[in-house]
Amino acid sequence: MARGLVEQKFGAAAADYAACAIHASGPSLSRLVALVAPQPHWQVLDVATGAGHTALALAPHVARVVASDITEEMLAQTRKVAAERGLTNVETAHADAGALPFADDSFDVVTCRLAAHHFPEPAVFIAEAVRVLKPGGAFALVDNVSPDGHTHPGAAPASLRETAQLYNAFETLRDPSHARCLSIGEWMEGLEAAGFTGLQFERLDQDIAFGSWVERMRCDARTVERLKQLLDDGALRNFLRPRLNEEGLVFTLQEAIIVARKPGRR
Repeated sequence: MARGLVEQKFGAAAADYAACAIHASGPSLSRLVALVAPQPHWQVLDVATGAGHTALALAPHVARVVASDITEEMLAQTRKVAAERGLTNVETAHADAGALPFADDSFDVVTCRLAAHHFPEPAVFIAEAVRVLKPGGAFALVDNVSPDGHTHPGAAPASLRETAQLYNAFETLRDPSHARCLSIGEWMEGLEAAGFTGLQFERLDQDIAFGSWVERMRCDARTVERLKQLLDDGALRNFLRPRLNEEGLVFTLQEAIIVARKPGRR
C-alpha cells in the first residue's frame, strides 16, 4: 500500500468516515456479520479497519477483536467509539495489510470491509490473511468491485474491460490513494489460488450521494467537474447509473461480500 498517501488522505478524513452512514451502517455490514456467524470464544482481526465499524459490529459477539490500520487517526476514532459503547474487548494495532504483525494461526476470523481497493498487491494481503487464520477459520471481505460476468452476465468481455478501466480511473481521480477495484471473479480466483475453500459471494447495490462522496476526499472544484464529466461517459453511465433525486446527484456502486474458509479442522 502507498502508505504515505493513504495516511495523508484518510488521516484528514477520519472523523468524516466515522460519521459516514455507508461505512457505519450500510447493508453490507449487517450482512457480513450474519454470514460470519460469530461465536463467543472467537478471536477476530479486522484489517484496514478505518473508523472501526466492522470491528465494533463484531465485538459484542466475540471474545476479542483486533482493529488494525495504517492510519493512526482512524485507530483513534475506533478507540473513541469503542469507549463510548463500553466495548472493552476491542484493541487497535498499527499494521499494513501486506505485512500483518501477528503470529501464524492466531485468529478465527479475518475481515476487511471497503478498504481492499487501496491494496496494491491483493495477493499479498490474501496470503497474509490465510497465514494468520487458524485452520478452519473464516475470511470475509466486502469491497466495491469492477464489472465482470458475475455483475453483468452476458456482457462482452471487451466492454467489461473498458468499463472496469474507466471505473478505476474515476475512483483514482477522486482519491489518488485508490489502487484498483478487483472484480468478483478476480477475488474468487485469488482466494482459490491461496488455498481457501467453501467460497461464497453475494452482490448488492450501494447508492452513493455524489456531494458527500467528493467532500470526504476534499476534492477541489476542477476535480469535481471532471468526475461529473466521467459519470456522463456512456460505459461508465451504464455501470454507475447516475441520476438526480432529493439528495442531488446519486450513483450506484457494486459491492461484493465474499466469504471463504482456510482448510483445516475447527
